[in-house]
Amino acid sequence: MKAVVNVFLKAGVLDSQGKAVHHALESLHFNNVSNVRVGKQIIFNLDENNEQKAMEDVTKMCEELLANTVIEDYKIELIK
Repeated sequence: MKAVVNVFLKAGVLDSQGKAVHHALESLHFNNVSNVRVGKQIIFNLDENNEQKAMEDVTKMCEELLANTVIEDYKIELIK
């Protein structure tokens, strides 16, 4: 099973990297862009056939390592 984890800053947390990307896009004359947020994506294979167990394992990975849950949220997608 493949796990895709998207980690992104919580709403209300200043995203300085997103601001820098937004500024760069504007300097390239892409003026129709707003509210740029930058996150990270982590993709890995998981040797687990039980979807519920896989979700529990990946959630625990996110809570303990992959995301800083004080300032970040995450979304998990499992692909069989």
